[in-house]
Amino acid sequence: MPLHFRWFRFDELSTRDFYEIVKARESVFVVEQQCAYQEVDELDPLAWHLLATVGGKLAAYIRLLGPGDKFAEPSIGRVMTLTAFRGHQYGRVLMSEAIRFTEQTYPSLGIKIGAQVYLTAFYESFGFKAVSESYDEDGILHVDMLKPAVSASKSPSVS
Repeated sequence: MPLHFRWFRFDELSTRDFYEIVKARESVFVVEQQCAYQEVDELDPLAWHLLATVGGKLAAYIRLLGPGDKFAEPSIGRVMTLTAFRGHQYGRVLMSEAIRFTEQTYPSLGIKIGAQVYLTAFYESFGFKAVSESYDEDGILHVDMLKPAVSASKSPSVS
């Protein structure tokens, strides 16, 4: 089944949608990755939230922060696919949608991420390059990565 994408600003999320997001993020980032940290943070109200559903159920999620909220560039984070939906390449489709939306919404700025080191090759396949040494964030090795800005002649068309 294909993914159905819905983008929301924080204030547009229903209580149920935010509950499903938090439940999923805690399941993946806190429980599955055994990483005790404050998962819901002060950046959620600033973010765009991408919910990807299959058959009406949350399958994957991304949070997009605008320029200046975390890095100088816009930043994609909290990238995740729920366990029951893995193995279908949804992560690749999800990331493609997030990059498309980010480059359309914040043209000519590039995109910076704080990636888990073990996913470096995945992000490199989208044009991201490491721009920092690896560092420990909440017990998991991360590296900052940057996808350069798309030139005006190559920017996606807006319809």
